[in-house]
Amino acid sequence: MSDFLSIPAEARVVLETIRARRSIQQIYYLPDPVPQEYLEMMLEAANWAPTHGQTEPWRFTVFAGEARRALGEKFAESYRLGTPPEAFEIAKYEQQLSRVWKVPVWIALGMQVGTNPKIPEWEEVAAVAAAVQNMQLVARSLGLGTFWASGMPVRHENTARFVGLEPPHKLLGFLMVGYPATSWPEGKRGDWREKVSWRLG
Repeated sequence: MSDFLSIPAEARVVLETIRARRSIQQIYYLPDPVPQEYLEMMLEAANWAPTHGQTEPWRFTVFAGEARRALGEKFAESYRLGTPPEAFEIAKYEQQLSRVWKVPVWIALGMQVGTNPKIPEWEEVAAVAAAVQNMQLVARSLGLGTFWASGMPVRHENTARFVGLEPPHKLLGFLMVGYPATSWPEGKRGDWREKVSWRLG
Protein backbone atom coordinates (compact mmCIF):
# COMPACT_ATOMS: atom_id res chain seq x y z
CA MET A 1 0.00 0.00 0.00
CA SER A 2 3.04 2.30 0.08
CA ASP A 3 2.05 3.76 -3.30
CA PHE A 4 -1.17 5.17 -1.85
CA LEU A 5 -0.15 6.73 1.46
CA SER A 6 -1.31 10.16 0.31
CA ILE A 7 -4.93 9.13 -0.24
CA PRO A 8 -7.59 9.29 2.53
CA ALA A 9 -7.49 6.52 5.14
CA GLU A 10 -11.07 5.41 4.30
CA ALA A 11 -10.12 4.84 0.67
CA ARG A 12 -7.05 2.87 1.71
CA VAL A 13 -9.21 0.61 3.90
CA VAL A 14 -11.53 -0.07 0.96
CA LEU A 15 -8.62 -0.86 -1.33
CA GLU A 16 -6.99 -3.13 1.22
CA THR A 17 -10.26 -5.06 1.62
CA ILE A 18 -10.46 -5.49 -2.15
CA ARG A 19 -6.86 -6.67 -2.29
CA ALA A 20 -7.44 -9.14 0.55
CA ARG A 21 -10.53 -10.83 -0.94
CA ARG A 22 -9.92 -14.49 -1.74
CA SER A 23 -11.82 -17.44 -3.16
CA ILE A 24 -11.74 -20.19 -0.51
CA GLN A 25 -12.43 -23.66 -1.89
CA GLN A 26 -15.07 -25.79 -0.19
CA ILE A 27 -12.63 -28.12 1.57
CA TYR A 28 -11.19 -25.27 3.62
CA TYR A 29 -14.14 -24.14 5.79
CA LEU A 30 -14.93 -24.55 9.46
CA PRO A 31 -18.36 -25.95 10.34
CA ASP A 32 -19.12 -22.90 12.53
CA PRO A 33 -22.41 -21.18 11.65
CA VAL A 34 -22.34 -17.68 10.18
CA PRO A 35 -24.28 -15.07 12.21
CA GLN A 36 -27.56 -14.03 10.60
CA GLU A 37 -26.64 -10.35 10.88
CA TYR A 38 -23.43 -10.98 8.91
CA LEU A 39 -25.41 -12.54 6.07
CA GLU A 40 -27.91 -9.69 6.15
CA MET A 41 -25.09 -7.17 5.93
CA MET A 42 -23.68 -8.98 2.89
CA LEU A 43 -27.09 -9.02 1.21
CA GLU A 44 -27.61 -5.32 1.96
CA ALA A 45 -24.28 -4.61 0.25
CA ALA A 46 -25.34 -6.72 -2.73
CA ASN A 47 -28.49 -4.65 -3.07
CA TRP A 48 -26.41 -1.53 -3.70
CA ALA A 49 -24.65 -2.90 -6.78
CA PRO A 50 -24.84 -0.81 -9.98
CA THR A 51 -27.85 -1.69 -12.11
CA HIS A 52 -28.63 -0.22 -15.53
CA GLY A 53 -32.23 0.89 -15.76
CA GLN A 54 -32.67 0.16 -12.04
CA THR A 55 -33.76 -3.38 -12.85
CA GLU A 56 -32.02 -4.84 -9.76
CA PRO A 57 -31.94 -8.30 -11.39
CA TRP A 58 -30.27 -10.17 -8.51
CA ARG A 59 -32.33 -12.73 -6.61
CA PHE A 60 -30.81 -14.72 -3.75
CA THR A 61 -31.85 -17.80 -1.78
CA VAL A 62 -29.87 -18.61 1.38
CA PHE A 63 -29.37 -22.21 2.53
CA ALA A 64 -27.94 -23.04 5.95
CA GLY A 65 -28.39 -25.66 8.64
CA GLU A 66 -30.56 -28.66 7.82
CA ALA A 67 -31.91 -26.93 4.67
CA ARG A 68 -28.64 -27.91 3.02
CA ARG A 69 -29.76 -31.54 2.88
CA ALA A 70 -32.45 -30.85 0.26
CA LEU A 71 -29.97 -28.68 -1.62
CA GLY A 72 -27.43 -31.49 -1.76
CA GLU A 73 -30.10 -33.88 -2.99
CA LYS A 74 -30.97 -31.41 -5.74
CA PHE A 75 -27.31 -31.02 -6.75
CA ALA A 76 -27.04 -34.80 -7.01
CA GLU A 77 -30.24 -35.06 -9.03
CA SER A 78 -29.02 -32.30 -11.36
CA TYR A 79 -25.70 -34.09 -11.82
CA ARG A 80 -27.60 -37.23 -12.85
CA LEU A 81 -29.90 -35.32 -15.20
CA GLY A 82 -27.07 -33.36 -16.79
CA THR A 83 -24.65 -36.26 -17.26
CA PRO A 84 -24.80 -38.73 -20.17
CA PRO A 85 -25.41 -42.28 -18.87
CA GLU A 86 -22.03 -43.47 -20.13
CA ALA A 87 -20.25 -40.69 -18.16
CA PHE A 88 -22.24 -41.01 -14.92
CA GLU A 89 -20.16 -41.90 -11.86
CA ILE A 90 -21.75 -42.89 -8.56
CA ALA A 91 -18.83 -41.35 -6.66
CA LYS A 92 -19.49 -37.96 -8.23
CA TYR A 93 -23.19 -38.32 -7.53
CA GLU A 94 -22.42 -38.95 -3.86
CA GLN A 95 -20.01 -35.99 -3.82
CA GLN A 96 -22.90 -33.74 -4.77
CA LEU A 97 -24.93 -35.10 -1.86
CA SER A 98 -22.16 -34.48 0.66
CA ARG A 99 -20.57 -31.26 -0.59
CA VAL A 100 -23.19 -29.04 1.04
CA TRP A 101 -22.02 -30.11 4.50
CA LYS A 102 -18.50 -28.82 3.86
CA VAL A 103 -19.62 -25.17 3.91
CA PRO A 104 -22.10 -23.69 6.41
CA VAL A 105 -23.90 -21.30 4.02
CA TRP A 106 -24.82 -21.56 0.34
CA ILE A 107 -26.40 -18.57 -1.43
CA ALA A 108 -28.12 -19.18 -4.78
CA LEU A 109 -27.22 -16.44 -7.28
CA GLY A 110 -30.29 -15.85 -9.38
CA MET A 111 -30.86 -13.35 -12.17
CA GLN A 112 -34.18 -12.07 -13.45
CA VAL A 113 -34.25 -11.67 -17.23
CA GLY A 114 -36.42 -9.46 -19.39
CA THR A 115 -37.85 -7.10 -16.77
CA ASN A 116 -36.80 -4.24 -19.03
CA PRO A 117 -36.51 -5.19 -22.73
CA LYS A 118 -34.17 -2.24 -23.32
CA ILE A 119 -31.51 -3.73 -21.06
CA PRO A 120 -29.32 -6.41 -22.75
CA GLU A 121 -28.82 -9.60 -20.79
CA TRP A 122 -25.07 -9.13 -20.46
CA GLU A 123 -25.70 -5.99 -18.42
CA GLU A 124 -27.91 -7.95 -16.05
CA VAL A 125 -25.17 -10.57 -15.67
CA ALA A 126 -22.72 -7.75 -14.92
CA ALA A 127 -25.10 -6.33 -12.30
CA VAL A 128 -25.41 -9.69 -10.53
CA ALA A 129 -21.63 -10.13 -10.63
CA ALA A 130 -21.20 -6.69 -9.07
CA ALA A 131 -23.69 -7.65 -6.36
CA VAL A 132 -21.73 -10.82 -5.65
CA GLN A 133 -18.49 -8.85 -5.45
CA ASN A 134 -20.12 -6.53 -2.92
CA MET A 135 -21.07 -9.56 -0.82
CA GLN A 136 -17.55 -10.96 -1.05
CA LEU A 137 -15.96 -7.71 0.08
CA VAL A 138 -18.23 -7.38 3.10
CA ALA A 139 -17.63 -11.04 3.89
CA ARG A 140 -13.88 -10.44 3.83
CA SER A 141 -14.24 -7.48 6.19
CA LEU A 142 -16.07 -9.83 8.59
CA GLY A 143 -13.38 -12.52 8.41
CA LEU A 144 -15.45 -14.80 6.18
CA GLY A 145 -14.30 -16.68 3.11
CA THR A 146 -16.37 -17.06 -0.05
CA PHE A 147 -16.31 -19.02 -3.29
CA TRP A 148 -18.50 -18.63 -6.38
CA ALA A 149 -19.39 -22.19 -7.46
CA SER A 150 -20.51 -22.42 -11.08
CA GLY A 151 -20.30 -26.07 -12.13
CA MET A 152 -23.06 -27.82 -14.04
CA PRO A 153 -25.02 -29.26 -11.08
CA VAL A 154 -25.28 -25.89 -9.32
CA ARG A 155 -26.45 -24.09 -12.48
CA HIS A 156 -28.64 -26.81 -13.98
CA GLU A 157 -32.25 -25.84 -14.74
CA ASN A 158 -33.37 -28.50 -12.27
CA THR A 159 -31.50 -26.68 -9.49
CA ALA A 160 -32.76 -23.33 -10.78
CA ARG A 161 -36.37 -24.43 -10.44
CA PHE A 162 -35.63 -25.70 -6.94
CA VAL A 163 -34.65 -22.18 -5.87
CA GLY A 164 -37.67 -20.64 -7.60
CA LEU A 165 -36.16 -19.55 -10.91
CA GLU A 166 -38.25 -20.45 -13.94
CA PRO A 167 -37.10 -19.64 -17.51
CA PRO A 168 -36.18 -17.12 -18.77
CA HIS A 169 -34.73 -16.30 -15.33
CA LYS A 170 -31.36 -17.92 -14.67
CA LEU A 171 -29.21 -19.40 -11.94
CA LEU A 172 -25.60 -18.21 -12.15
CA GLY A 173 -24.27 -20.50 -9.42
CA PHE A 174 -23.93 -20.42 -5.65
CA LEU A 175 -21.82 -18.35 -3.28
CA MET A 176 -20.31 -20.45 -0.50
CA VAL A 177 -19.78 -18.56 2.76
CA GLY A 178 -18.01 -19.57 5.95
CA TYR A 179 -15.04 -19.14 8.25
CA PRO A 180 -11.79 -20.38 6.70
CA ALA A 181 -10.20 -23.40 8.38
CA THR A 182 -6.73 -22.37 7.21
CA SER A 183 -4.64 -19.22 7.35
CA TRP A 184 -5.79 -16.53 4.94
CA PRO A 185 -4.16 -17.27 1.56
CA GLU A 186 -1.81 -14.87 -0.12
CA GLY A 187 -2.95 -13.38 -3.38
CA LYS A 188 -1.05 -12.55 -6.54
CA ARG A 189 -1.76 -10.18 -9.39
CA GLY A 190 0.37 -8.73 -12.15
CA ASP A 191 1.17 -5.04 -11.97
CA TRP A 192 -1.92 -3.01 -12.86
CA ARG A 193 0.30 -0.53 -14.73
CA GLU A 194 0.96 -3.18 -17.35
CA LYS A 195 -2.77 -3.42 -18.11
CA VAL A 196 -3.61 0.28 -18.41
CA SER A 197 -3.12 2.81 -21.20
CA TRP A 198 -3.41 6.52 -20.44
CA ARG A 199 -4.73 9.01 -22.98
CA LEU A 200 -4.75 12.40 -21.34
CA GLY A 201 -5.07 15.90 -22.64
